Amino acid sequence: MKAIVYDKKNKTDFLVMREVEKPIVKADHVLVKIHNVSLNAADYRSLKMGIVPDGRIMGADIAGVIEEVGGNVKKFKIGDSVFGDLSGCGFGGLAEYVAAPESVLASIPPSVSFETASALPMASVTALQAMRNLGNLQSGQNVLICGAGGGVGTFAVQLAKHFNANVTAVCGRNNVETIKSLGADTVIDYSQEDFAKSTKRYDLVLVLNGNRSISSYRKVMSPKSICVMSGGSLSQLLKFTILGPLLSIGGKKMRLLSAKPDTSDLAFIMRLVEEGKVRPVIDKRYRLDETLMAMRYLNEGHAKGKVVIGI
Repeated sequence: MKAIVYDKKNKTDFLVMREVEKPIVKADHVLVKIHNVSLNAADYRSLKMGIVPDGRIMGADIAGVIEEVGGNVKKFKIGDSVFGDLSGCGFGGLAEYVAAPESVLASIPPSVSFETASALPMASVTALQAMRNLGNLQSGQNVLICGAGGGVGTFAVQLAKHFNANVTAVCGRNNVETIKSLGADTVIDYSQEDFAKSTKRYDLVLVLNGNRSISSYRKVMSPKSICVMSGGSLSQLLKFTILGPLLSIGGKKMRLLSAKPDTSDLAFIMRLVEEGKVRPVIDKRYRLDETLMAMRYLNEGHAKGKVVIGI
């Protein structure tokens, strides 16, 4: 089968297409013929940090059809359409086939395309866990979403509105109209306005991008509020990790999200997609042999929503 393999020795074209053996299916695994895979920050950050083993096939968010099932599989059968996040079981999505535990996959209803399904897993679940689990978002609260134009951010805006929050979204000029169309009550173009200079205060601040000081986020938090960080520069994440617990003494809580794949969360998101309440924003589409180009585009940090690969 064809797969995109990480070539650690190749500093320029470090993601190369190769013919590799089709995966062997274990007893509790299924073999999925992949139709689409979407890229995430987790893919390019791992490559950038040099922590990916040579020869690894990246790609977490997949959607496709089951072609083979292991002897102990009970949840799915051959021919079922499935999607899921493979980041917890070795990745492998940038290929024609992948073998994955049935426990990490969920069903795709007939009304939802493979492309749409592939754009959901990591980004939508991250947004959901950030706001519902760590942020304890309640109806009527004021939410500030910093980095609303990316994959996680576009889902965060829609989910916050689903939970009946008042949403202020911060994004770049090119994303303003898109974020308005997703339901944000107020959209701030960061090139024209600094959210930290506003007098408005928020019950939940969701940080998904950028390299701001922690004090700039604390400044706009209400006396009893939560700031959840799930993205941004490595230096920003490091500062938050070190200083967050110290700055959480008192009413303002600083929390760092480590999102985990969860099929019940996937099912929840898929129901919202079926009902027309949530949709992925797909910025660009690439072929499998254009994966390096797609990864470089995503690494620039200006993607409007998701980047999807067609297999």
